[in-house]
Amino acid sequence: MYKLAFFVPESHRELVKEALFAVGAGRIGDYEACCWQTLGEGQFRPNEHSQPFIGQHGQLETLPEWKVEMVCSDELIKSVIAELRHTHPYEEPAFDVWKLSDF
Repeated sequence: MYKLAFFVPESHRELVKEALFAVGAGRIGDYEACCWQTLGEGQFRPNEHSQPFIGQHGQLETLPEWKVEMVCSDELIKSVIAELRHTHPYEEPAFDVWKLSDF
């Protein structure tokens, strides 16, 4: 089992979550569509080679973003990450993946 955490603007939060749930993320026992989400502030500066969804080249951008966490089974993690990259609006979505211990 893995834990996936990603950061997404409000405009795409539900779209990305639903896409990941559709490929099998967020299942815990007899429950599905499970996640934890908190609102925070993201920061980045697009360089001249980027194609930013939000912001302009060379300018520091800060904006509200949601951190969404969900679990994913071992056999689905690669397809879930592929779907995250496909559905997320950012050119380079920020995400973390942790391998969970089986207790």
